[in-house]
Amino acid sequence: MSLNFEQARFNMIEQQIRPAEVLDYRVLDTIAATPREDFVPEGYRELAFSDINIPLNDSETMMKPIMEARLLQALDVQPTDKILEIGTGSGYFTALLASLGQSVDSVEIDPALLQQARARLDAHGIGNVNLIEGDGARGWNDGDGYDVIAITGSLPSLPESYKQKLNLNGRLIAIIGTAPVMEATLITRIADDQWSSEALFETEMPPLQNAEQPQGFVF
Repeated sequence: MSLNFEQARFNMIEQQIRPAEVLDYRVLDTIAATPREDFVPEGYRELAFSDINIPLNDSETMMKPIMEARLLQALDVQPTDKILEIGTGSGYFTALLASLGQSVDSVEIDPALLQQARARLDAHGIGNVNLIEGDGARGWNDGDGYDVIAITGSLPSLPESYKQKLNLNGRLIAIIGTAPVMEATLITRIADDQWSSEALFETEMPPLQNAEQPQGFVF
């Protein structure tokens, strides 16, 4: 008997996402309308709504639904927002961002993942996404400023250039730290030379490929 995806999606929202205090109806409606099962690797379709990180390749994983929802709510994406995503991955979070904002520039280092994400986004008629093959682990200098920046892998520390890429009142989310201590952090540009920073919750995510690792002790 195959999984009833509509029921599974409903259960995911009611049993995982709402209890995590994700109550923004725009976020909930977008998650309800976006078929997560079509964005996971083929062998994981039955687990698309489970509370797990789904592996995409040797180093990248798809975030848990709860994490995607919490980050999306914190970013407070508006219909006019220009968005930068670092780490396209499966393309699912890209699709959620694209549904809520005006346009998404999404950067992915793995060409195979990028190709798969492009096929999935095209299949669902999501056209306001510009997919870019590139390495955003140490910053990103292309393009103009952005209203929203979402970094979907962890970083030991946030490259300064990302803060500079934010427009005034722009919001950035990154998972900052090294295992086992990492925090989802929301950074908002409140003036030309001023940013606020809010630690949202502790979590753990694989680092972006080529992320600069802090110097450890040498014995």
